[in-house]
Amino acid sequence: MLRIDSVAASYGHVKALSNVSLKVEEKATVTLIGSNGAGKSTLLKVISGLLNRRPGRSNSSESGSMATHRTGSSPGIVHCPEGRRVFPELTVTKTWKWGHISSVKTEVKDRIDRLFDSFPILRERHSQLAGTLSGGNSSSSPLPARSSSGQRCCSSTNPPSVCPILVDQVEQILLRLKREEITILLVEQNANMAMEVADYAYVMETGSIILEGPSNALRKDEK
Repeated sequence: MLRIDSVAASYGHVKALSNVSLKVEEKATVTLIGSNGAGKSTLLKVISGLLNRRPGRSNSSESGSMATHRTGSSPGIVHCPEGRRVFPELTVTKTWKWGHISSVKTEVKDRIDRLFDSFPILRERHSQLAGTLSGGNSSSSPLPARSSSGQRCCSSTNPPSVCPILVDQVEQILLRLKREEITILLVEQNANMAMEVADYAYVMETGSIILEGPSNALRKDEK
């Protein structure tokens, strides 16, 4: 479903990724764990086409060399970055509708109702401008909309645990998406939460994969 083979990437003369390989099988949930500066966000940018990679292969559909706006409609990759990535002048509801822009219109209302069930406080604020939400709420708003927008291939999320108060809610969203057999690459710093959700895990350090294996096995690894 998603395969990265020996990918490298740099910011100018600064090497950010070196010989990175990983794969996410269809309907699987895989996590990529690493500390700040390990290269996790850079790898997501390569997958999404936001950053050009150096020699290596990325995905059977070559998403790494594809224009960013095409990764959602062709390979079906959704990149949900961390932080307050909302349209500040749109309401919460409209923000979530934009997350489903490529979905069948008749399905959008049902999906948004389910999202509000998961985040009741945002249901109460459905008509509030996204730019006026608190940091935690505005950070969580794009995640479920983008991640459950009906894409068939892969949902990439960047650390949901940056909002600790919402970790449990986000974990439940991810488990629900897993039950719906949406392929997930979860990029996370909270190893315990990530491996509760994921079937398989990769550990990244200074731009390279240093460890990988089934989540249950890695949870027992002292490293």
